[in-house]
Amino acid sequence: MTIATTGQDVVEETRAFNARMARILGRFPPLHKIDDVALARSGDGPYPSPPLLAEGRDRTLPGRAGGVPVRVFTPPAVRGVYLFLHAGGRVVGSAAHQDQQLWDLARGAGVAVVAVDYRLAPENPHPAAPDDCEDAARWLVEHARSEFGTDRLVIGGESSGAELAVRTLLRLRDTDGSHRAFCGAYLAYGFYDASLTPSARSYGEDGPLLTTPVIRWMVGHAFPGMSPEELRDPAVSPLYADLHDLPRARFVVGTRDPALDDTTFMAARWGAAGNKTDLEVVAEAVHGFTMFPIKVAERELERGREFVAGVVG
Repeated sequence: MTIATTGQDVVEETRAFNARMARILGRFPPLHKIDDVALARSGDGPYPSPPLLAEGRDRTLPGRAGGVPVRVFTPPAVRGVYLFLHAGGRVVGSAAHQDQQLWDLARGAGVAVVAVDYRLAPENPHPAAPDDCEDAARWLVEHARSEFGTDRLVIGGESSGAELAVRTLLRLRDTDGSHRAFCGAYLAYGFYDASLTPSARSYGEDGPLLTTPVIRWMVGHAFPGMSPEELRDPAVSPLYADLHDLPRARFVVGTRDPALDDTTFMAARWGAAGNKTDLEVVAEAVHGFTMFPIKVAERELERGREFVAGVVG
């Protein structure tokens, strides 16, 4: 297991950006107080929907509950395929919210990117999202070579998407061993304990991007009616799962992220289970920091591309 603590040389820039973002977000009521899922998804607020790129292609893959929408980016040269699962607490977000980042990854790492538009809660609570992600993963295992000319697969995601990536690997492993088709996992600031780790429980309302009440609001929609003990079931929270026989993973999280414990605990258990593990902890970075125009984000996006390129070979 390799561990790196980075970002100290640019920590003042990171802190200054955090302060600016907190001032901007302070003008908008938080999600748990709005309590309006449709409005949260509308893009009316501090985070308008980003532009779509012509390089993205919308497709529908077969799934157990009907078609699974995906957004596909295919660079000129393809050495592998990256299955990407977006953030949003299983309540907001979509596969169409990060076109530029995914296209940069596709070109930089030489991989086709398949971003899954899994079903969201509260309309479709657990296990709808992991069902869709598993179905997309199984389609890739069976069709990647015929569709993209390679069977070198990587899986990854951010926040709830990182949790769904781990959940997908565990489901594949525990049914037929097809998880071995994936040679790596890129897991950015994931939440792996729906009952909340100490850092998530104690974070409070001091954002700037994500707070304890917002996390609880999302968990309530994604896993309605579940007790804390039920939320700690390994089928819900992969932090408690048996993690043997999983691919090499890169974990990254910031020190000002409520998911700090989720990531560091999961990385420790991943490595202790005998899996190759890289962990990077970024000074003063907040949840979702890779989305913002700061140096630590630029560096991590580059390291992520290098990791994905490296594991596909």
